[in-house]
Amino acid sequence: TAIHNKGPALALLSVMMVILVAVIVCGNALVIVAFKMDKSLRKQSNYFLLNLAISDFLVGAFCIPVYMPYVLTGKWMLGKGLCKLWLVVDYLLCTASVFNIVLISYDRYLSVTKAVRCTQGMAHFAVVKIAVVWILAFLLYGPAILFWEQLTGKSRVPDDECFAEFYYTWHFLLSASAVEFFSPFLSVAFFNISIYLNIRQRRLGSKKESCSPKCQDAANLYGEKTRMSVRICWNSMTLKKKSPAGGEKRSESDGLSMRCVQRSRLRQDKKIAKSLAIIVCVFAVCWAPYTLLMIVRAACRGDCVSHHWYEVTFWLLWLNSAINPFLYPLCHSSFRRAFFKILCPRQRSICAHVRSVSFGLA
Repeated sequence: TAIHNKGPALALLSVMMVILVAVIVCGNALVIVAFKMDKSLRKQSNYFLLNLAISDFLVGAFCIPVYMPYVLTGKWMLGKGLCKLWLVVDYLLCTASVFNIVLISYDRYLSVTKAVRCTQGMAHFAVVKIAVVWILAFLLYGPAILFWEQLTGKSRVPDDECFAEFYYTWHFLLSASAVEFFSPFLSVAFFNISIYLNIRQRRLGSKKESCSPKCQDAANLYGEKTRMSVRICWNSMTLKKKSPAGGEKRSESDGLSMRCVQRSRLRQDKKIAKSLAIIVCVFAVCWAPYTLLMIVRAACRGDCVSHHWYEVTFWLLWLNSAINPFLYPLCHSSFRRAFFKILCPRQRSICAHVRSVSFGLA
C-alpha cells in the first residue's frame, strides 16, 4: 500500500502499534495479577472476567507483534507454517473474547433476574464453562484455517501474503459471522434489556417503602461487607443466627432488615447493569464495522471496499482488547481496590485519596 513508501507515516504507525501492544499487555496483566493476589476476587463471575483478560493479553503478547512486520513491510516473511499458526491463534482469541462477553452477560443476567447468588461449589462449573468457550471458539474457524486448502485442492494465498483461505468465501463468512457476532450481540442485548427491566420494576416497587436513617446505615454496612454473588447467601445465614426476644419485635426487625437488604441489593444490581451495558456497547462498536465489511468485501471479492477501511475495522477488534481492562476499575469496585493495592503497595493512604477523588468514594 501507499503507506509503505511514506517514512513519517510508517514511523507514526509503528509508534501507535507499540503503544497499543503496551496498553493491552500491561492492562490485562494487571487484571490477571489482581485475580492471583486478591483472593476476594475468586468468584464465579470474576473467573469469566479473568478468562477474558487472558485472551486479550495473548492478543497483545502474540497476535499484534507477529502482525506488525507484515503491516510495515507489506510482505509476510515468516513462512506458511507460522502464517497458519498466527491465523488460528488470532481467530481463536478474538472469537473467545466474544464468547466470554456472552458468558459474562449471561452470568449477570442470572445474578440479577434469577437471584443466583450462592457460589459454593460453583467454581468447578465456571471452569467447565470456560473450557467450552475455548473449544467452541476453536471449532468455529480452526479446522477451516488448517484444512481448507486440502478440501479445495489448491491454495489461494500467495507466498508473500497471509490470510485465511476462506477470505473471499462470503457464504462461509456469513455463516461464521452469525455465530461469532450476530447471535452473541442479540444475546447480550437480550440479557441487558432483561436486567434493565428487572431493575426498573424493583426500583418502582422500592419507592413505595421508606427507609429510616438506621436502615440506610445498615444497608450501607451490608453493602461494604458483602459483594456481588455471595451477599444474599451471607445475609440469609446472618439473619438465621439472630434470635431477638419478642415475637413482634423480631418480626418487625426481620422485615426492616429484609427491606434494607433489598434496597442494597438493588443498588448493587444497578451497578451490574451499568457495567454490562458499557461492555456490550464497546463490543458492538469494535466488532460491528469489521463484521459487516468482511461480509461485503468477500461478496464483491474486495472490489467494493477499500483495503484501508478494512484495515481500520480490523484494528478495531484489537482495540477492544486494550479497552476491556479499563472497564474493570471503572465498573467493578473489587477490581478497583485490587489495582490500587498492586500499584501502590506502600502508599495506601495516598491511593485512597486519589481513589476518592477519581471515583467519588468516601
